[in-house]
Amino acid sequence: MSFGRVVDRAEEGLIAFLLTFMTLISFTQVVARYVFNFSFVWALELVTYLFAFLIFLGMSYGVRVGGHIGVDALVKSLPPAKARVVGIVATLLCMVYAAIVFYGGWIYVAKMVEIGIMAEDIPIPQWVPRLILPLGYGFLFFRFGQVLYQLVTGKEVHLLGDEVEEALKLRTDTEEPPPEGEK
Repeated sequence: MSFGRVVDRAEEGLIAFLLTFMTLISFTQVVARYVFNFSFVWALELVTYLFAFLIFLGMSYGVRVGGHIGVDALVKSLPPAKARVVGIVATLLCMVYAAIVFYGGWIYVAKMVEIGIMAEDIPIPQWVPRLILPLGYGFLFFRFGQVLYQLVTGKEVHLLGDEVEEALKLRTDTEEPPPEGEK
């Protein structure tokens, strides 16, 4: 199994775990609060940290599956060769952005380690949940690197989601026409 495939599986598994774990904690907190009149002090903070992990991992997952939306009417009107060049430039700019935030996030986490602040309700250092900032942008850089490779080698790549194309795929020819007078 290739390195990219291993990263794909790990990313999907971690996202599924985070969603499941967040749902279980939230459900348990609601039941505890409204049925037993009891509350877990740490639940909100933990769910917030897990949600941050989900967002930062979801960015790279969105690039991988072409789920990010964008305004690409101009690019689609260009000839394929020029559209590919624009895609390469856009991908390089995205990689530069991801590298800058990765570096800044790494400095931020290092400063949090140096300061040694603990989380408010969970007995862990603050740098642990904030580590997702450089990790998430590292994954994002990796995904844009994959997109860049596909663009440079001439393979078909979908950097952005195409909502119209998706809607047309889901449309069936057996749909009933609208009633008379409604169009």
